[in-house]
Amino acid sequence: MKIEGKNAVKEALRSDTNVLSLMLEKQANGLDEIVALAKQRGVKVQYLDKRVLDKESIEGRHQGVIATVSDYQYCDIDDIVNSKADNRLIVILDGINDPHNLGSIIRVCECAGADGIVLGKNRQVQVNETVVRCSAGAVSHVKIAQVTNIHSAIEYLQSKGFWVYCADMDGTSMYDVDLTGNIALVIGGEGQGVSRLTRQKCDGVLSIALKGVVNSLNASVACGIVVYEAIRQRG
Repeated sequence: MKIEGKNAVKEALRSDTNVLSLMLEKQANGLDEIVALAKQRGVKVQYLDKRVLDKESIEGRHQGVIATVSDYQYCDIDDIVNSKADNRLIVILDGINDPHNLGSIIRVCECAGADGIVLGKNRQVQVNETVVRCSAGAVSHVKIAQVTNIHSAIEYLQSKGFWVYCADMDGTSMYDVDLTGNIALVIGGEGQGVSRLTRQKCDGVLSIALKGVVNSLNASVACGIVVYEAIRQRG
């Protein structure tokens, strides 16, 4: 897998990501830190013309650097559940199909200090080059578990003492829901939101007040609002 852009590559080099090689633009500026990190890690560096990087780039936004890395390694859900004893915060994604949204959600979760993300294997976008770039490298610092069945994952978390809430229409105001302790927040996909069966599995439904004409928020925006309300309540 190739990842590109200064932030994404820099964070990959700072983490345990297996970086196989780097392509750097000969005339690019601001790459000194990346070069130093690559040297520390013993990563092979190639200095190439811009046209070569333009050809290798997925979206044409390489900023003078492209890294070849091993495919993303998902963790087991227990790695997230057992990350600490209490006051854990997990985000569950139900039908996120836009890689830009997934990247933004990962960035929100990393910035907020969430303990991890649970992502279904089917009917959802997976971690790819676009997701890594949109996360600004945050994907290198967040535990993401890939599960076969979201409903089974919800039941498992409930058995481990988690309260599971989905963000959806017609629920209780998020300001009136206790989001302290061990909490999992379900964020639905673009357009369809949380599926009916997933909603039924949850312990409750919380909603964000919408005052305008448009009656829905982008999934990553909704995730950010709800996650940071949980952070606010936790002090």
